[in-house]
Amino acid sequence: MESTRQKKVSKLLQKDVAEVIQARLKTAGHLNILVSATMVKVSADLSAAKIFLSVFPTEMSEQVLKEIIASGPKIKHEVAIKSKNQLRRVPEFFFKLDDSLDYIENIEHSLKGLENPLKPKN
Repeated sequence: MESTRQKKVSKLLQKDVAEVIQARLKTAGHLNILVSATMVKVSADLSAAKIFLSVFPTEMSEQVLKEIIASGPKIKHEVAIKSKNQLRRVPEFFFKLDDSLDYIENIEHSLKGLENPLKPKN
């Protein structure tokens, strides 16, 4: 069960991280890529944060995730500057891909009857 402080920190990080990543992608020239932070889970001691990212288009998700992980310390520094009045210490960031949209799309595809979910894939 998350404490009130964990929830507040995760919401703040979710907003700030998404803004920083989108700004960094824009300055790097990636204008046709949309990245959003779908969920942030903060540890109980507020020292680590798992940040789940959704990337559109999904074909670029692995490449974009590698770029984001590589520039993780710079992203953390920019978030620290943005949230200096709310947080004393910014947690360590761990970026993960959020594949829930792909999962939902596969379920929807199966429910429409376009493929048999019981039939093994080749």
